[in-house]
Amino acid sequence: MPHIPYFPVERLEDPVLKGYLEHAAQHGTPRPESQAIRAHVPAVLHAFSNSWNKIFRNGVLEHPVKELCRVYVSKTIECHY
Repeated sequence: MPHIPYFPVERLEDPVLKGYLEHAAQHGTPRPESQAIRAHVPAVLHAFSNSWNKIFRNGVLEHPVKELCRVYVSKTIECHY
């Protein structure tokens, strides 16, 4: 199975990108491990984080609908977390 290492936060020079990782570490969402992998390609980290902010943190959907989406994804990928 492939292993992608986490990108070290201290190596990020862009304060916006570093902020994405620090926010994930502080709040647990999006998952800090996933963000640290996305950081290998700064454009991917930026695009994902912008989408996450627009949809999950600043979106127009009510919180219960977002929770249903999370449960659906977890069940679909058989995540037992």
